[in-house]
Amino acid sequence: MSDTGYGDFEFERRFLVHDMPPDLLEATPALIVQAYYLAQDGFALRMRVQASVPLGTVDLTLDEHALLEAHVGEFDFCAITVKGPMVEGTRYEAEREIDPTVGIEMVRRGTALVAKTRHAVWLGGDGWVVDVFGGANRPLVVAEVERGGPVTDLTIPTFCVTELTDDSRFSNDGLARAPFGAWADAYARELAADGPRFLQGLGRNHVGGEQGPMP
Repeated sequence: MSDTGYGDFEFERRFLVHDMPPDLLEATPALIVQAYYLAQDGFALRMRVQASVPLGTVDLTLDEHALLEAHVGEFDFCAITVKGPMVEGTRYEAEREIDPTVGIEMVRRGTALVAKTRHAVWLGGDGWVVDVFGGANRPLVVAEVERGGPVTDLTIPTFCVTELTDDSRFSNDGLARAPFGAWADAYARELAADGPRFLQGLGRNHVGGEQGPMP
């Protein structure tokens, strides 16, 4: 629970990434494999297992179950999470850590899976995470910034080409149901026709100054 007075609510903004600078990717990112047991109308019930792994050892061309098995001995964190619908960058989220042994078995039995490597970086004055998706969601890359309150006056890096915050197709639970790889070409045509979009009134400034991996 947050100490900002907002309780179990998270405040975030998410963006589609093209041409991510390689020097911003961590040498040892978090490998995440998660299964959804409910993903409907913005409500989600999720089990996640996570491990820190050297980047060169992760083959994101594998499907989600194969990625889980390839690193099954490395997962050392697991949590079950309940989420509510996203409303203008705000979403209810409650999480509880559980034994990784149980979590792995739960994810193994899941049918709606998402796998990704997660990189933490400082961009502008904010800590961001960049998710590089594997399996059926390749070649999707999403950058996300989260704060303890509403995310306004945000400096957005230039490699963020359009905002995804209020596009439910790009939520992880949405991607578990309808993986990006199946509609990536159609979305590219949509983006070319409609152009990029950003939430009104919340800022669209390019990042400047120092940037690099989070300590």
